[in-house]
Amino acid sequence: MAYKANAGGSIPSAARISQLAVSSDTRHHQRVFARAILNPHMEAATTEEALSAARKWLKPTIHVLLRCGVPWKEFAELAKSVYVEVATDRFGKRGRPTNVSRMSVLTGLTRREVRKQRTKLTSTDPAPAGYVTKASLVLSAWHLDPEFIDKKGRPRALTVEGDRASFATLHKRCGGADVQPTTLLKELIAAGCVRRRTDGRLQVLRRDYIPHAMDAQLVRLWGSTMADHATTSGHNLVRAERESPRLDREAVNDRIPASVLKEFRRVLEQEGQAFLERMDAWLTEHQVPPGQGAEAELSRLGVGVYHIQE
Repeated sequence: MAYKANAGGSIPSAARISQLAVSSDTRHHQRVFARAILNPHMEAATTEEALSAARKWLKPTIHVLLRCGVPWKEFAELAKSVYVEVATDRFGKRGRPTNVSRMSVLTGLTRREVRKQRTKLTSTDPAPAGYVTKASLVLSAWHLDPEFIDKKGRPRALTVEGDRASFATLHKRCGGADVQPTTLLKELIAAGCVRRRTDGRLQVLRRDYIPHAMDAQLVRLWGSTMADHATTSGHNLVRAERESPRLDREAVNDRIPASVLKEFRRVLEQEGQAFLERMDAWLTEHQVPPGQGAEAELSRLGVGVYHIQE
């Protein structure tokens, strides 16, 4: 079992202790350790180590984005925007926003691209749609191109092959040279966007391409939960010495048989729910009623509990 205090929590002399091995039991693979980030003799993380760590949390993130139909180019554009946003807000000097030249050095983006992203961030207009996948282009053309809609403006049922009003023609019209039409068709059918009728023709069912539909509210909750945990871990990594660390701990064991998974879930849900209810009661007791207290003095405060499994 590994009980980890990830750079935060109540650790003896936390500002000076880099690692504290409390116990070791080879037979049970038990170890307890604590880690603080203000060790004066610490070894600075390299760029490669930071990227390796980022890859670990990116994998489950990209999994969700792919299921929601987000292509890599759109994610890359989002990453550029966030790079500029964070560089602007967090790397200024004497309380002022970071200037364009310094942001270019920090982010690796050209000054022109930095200005472009800053304009987008300050704009009140909706963000552009960004890169569109081949599947989305085909579905859009199927609904809008005059050759593929009927007199009432409805998408026509298409044959798979043919010179006119066929899926192959539609695929070619959308510049599908890099993806085989049969491959694209299989994906659209699997995603519930297209169905094959009994007469062999293809009927489009949806205009948007989402490989695996996911509940919108759960996706928003996922984003909030990921941000909360990342904010806490990030605080513990970059905090100034005068700032207190935030509790970030795990209890993990990599030698647990699958036969006890059901029992683990039961125990975790029972104990976790009881803990959260106690914390909720404490937070409610200290909550400032709406309309009272200065908003600038109020904070969003809480704690999360989550199940770890690989």
